[in-house]
Amino acid sequence: MTNKILVIVNATGRQAASLARVASAVGYQVRAHVGQKTPPVAQELESLENVTLIQGSLLDKELVAGLFAGAHKAFINTISWGDEVAIGKSLADAAKKAHVQHYVYSSMPDHSVFGKGWPAVPLWSCKFTVENYIRQIDLPATFVYTGIYNNNFTSLPMPLFRMALQPDGSFEWKAPFDPTIAIPWFDAEHDTGPAVLQILKDGPSKWSGHRIALAFELLTPTRVCRLFSCALRRPVRYVYSQTIDIEVTVPNGYREQLLALETLFGKHKAPYFGLDLETGQSREVNGDSRWSGDGSGGDAGKGTVVEEARALWPGWRGIEEYAREVFPLEEAAHGLTWMNEET
Repeated sequence: MTNKILVIVNATGRQAASLARVASAVGYQVRAHVGQKTPPVAQELESLENVTLIQGSLLDKELVAGLFAGAHKAFINTISWGDEVAIGKSLADAAKKAHVQHYVYSSMPDHSVFGKGWPAVPLWSCKFTVENYIRQIDLPATFVYTGIYNNNFTSLPMPLFRMALQPDGSFEWKAPFDPTIAIPWFDAEHDTGPAVLQILKDGPSKWSGHRIALAFELLTPTRVCRLFSCALRRPVRYVYSQTIDIEVTVPNGYREQLLALETLFGKHKAPYFGLDLETGQSREVNGDSRWSGDGSGGDAGKGTVVEEARALWPGWRGIEEYAREVFPLEEAAHGLTWMNEET
């Protein structure tokens, strides 16, 4: 393989770790940046052939310059380690200076730019600002917009995606997503790597400047609960609420994120990806639009925002398979035992 050196930032995150695993397996020399060697993912990556872990702060300009030196491709998914916009611009500048040939940036929309009175979601809009900067400096880049992680669900008292275990053994998911509107889903650990690997294989001649939705299913919240119910063989009920329950301490800035999501989806019922990827049309399940259908049929992806992702990676894992095969394992890893109990 030519152009073997691949830089990955935030390598212990679900998206980046997925890519590190598959890219190293097919021969890329992966430079995997981590802020900290967080177990167990950092240890797993460090044990992989062709992966070199680079630990340090992205505020360190020498570290960032060294990260990209001689590299040909990169996958960047930053998190809030401080000023995410400044860090994002610094990474892009270093990649430009190092003549990186293809820069895949995990972005998200800024809903406030559409003139609909929608709020900017803080942890998304900063990524959109960086995306625009990457375009301004003419770095050959592709922008992936991720759907909701299947992996977000937990029975622990976390906000927004708590699949709360009830006394009778059933589950309840309470969220501000309209029960009749389909939203995009994907399995970050299973599907990011193969999809981004195909984007890198196709190269900037095909994908430079493009936004690609990394989403493989369009499912209403009620459909998600039905699929969980089939997988777990327990009743799973969806409860629509315009507010998000916050029962635990959340990181700085995340409460503002949750409040913006309440307004964006609970009040305005805005399209998840904004208007660019969704052509400005309604997502109503029974409407005549790109978002028609709840993902229950075999052809639910045709003519929708998920079609491009499915073409990149046909082996994607759906939410029913995730709920059956993976969700109980992740729950057990948190010390939970409901999956071993009679219902």
